[in-house]
Amino acid sequence: MQKDFEICQYISEMALKAMLFEVSATPKPGLVDRNNSGAHKDMDFYSFMASSASLAHTFHECAYEGFTFEEDDLKKLLNKIRPIGIKGENKMFCATNKVNTHKGLIFSLGIICAASAYKYKEVKSLSMNVEEICRIIQKMSQGISQQELGDVQKKEKLTYGENLFKKYGIKGIRGEVESGFLTVRKYSLPICKKLMRENKNMNDVLVQVLLHLMSVTEDSNILGRHDVNTLKDVQRMAKEVLNLGGISTKEGRQRIFHMDSEFISKHISPGGSADLLAVTMMLYFLENINS
Repeated sequence: MQKDFEICQYISEMALKAMLFEVSATPKPGLVDRNNSGAHKDMDFYSFMASSASLAHTFHECAYEGFTFEEDDLKKLLNKIRPIGIKGENKMFCATNKVNTHKGLIFSLGIICAASAYKYKEVKSLSMNVEEICRIIQKMSQGISQQELGDVQKKEKLTYGENLFKKYGIKGIRGEVESGFLTVRKYSLPICKKLMRENKNMNDVLVQVLLHLMSVTEDSNILGRHDVNTLKDVQRMAKEVLNLGGISTKEGRQRIFHMDSEFISKHISPGGSADLLAVTMMLYFLENINS
């Protein structure tokens, strides 16, 4: 019983750590960071601190469900953690005065907590293989996009995600989870590992990884607030900053601050990329226990 508690506590701590690292990274164009609230008027750095603290037990519960799951059909594990996620959302809204700071991450990090705890039973090691965790996530979430988005054409009242799928065919976080976080595994995690091996400053690692994500992610937050052209502009600007060296060069850093000012004035918030930054860091922490 004590071992159950310890592994679940460890995994939930990694989720919380990933969330805190994400919001602390500065500067982040259009996003809440230590400098400003970005393109958001209803939240700030302390909103994210309060929200993160409120979710610690939620992630512990998700990990415990994964650790104790004994059935063959991993889709049933997703069903077991759904009510936990809903409770977590309610805790978040209580902590933030009804502001949505982390709804997407409750889903993403919750499913990672469950999958990694489930995998731990087999490997009995705190250092886990990301590819193996993500294969479990794929099995857990297989078919959720079709299940939850398949009948949007018939609905009159749509959720945020359903509306984006109907308008653009974008599956958003559902598609990302269903793919086993392919965007993270293909783009952001490799660059994160490279920068960490080079002993880069942690803040600069986080900002640089975010820029890589902004350059490729079909960011549902940008599409929801704006349109495809705005998304393409954001991707282009992120690539231009990376070509200048990103945060590691004087010119690149200046361009990031300029982007921040522009995004704030135009109400552009690459929140989908920010969520994937937190996912990237959690997967990195799970694979590298001394980080």
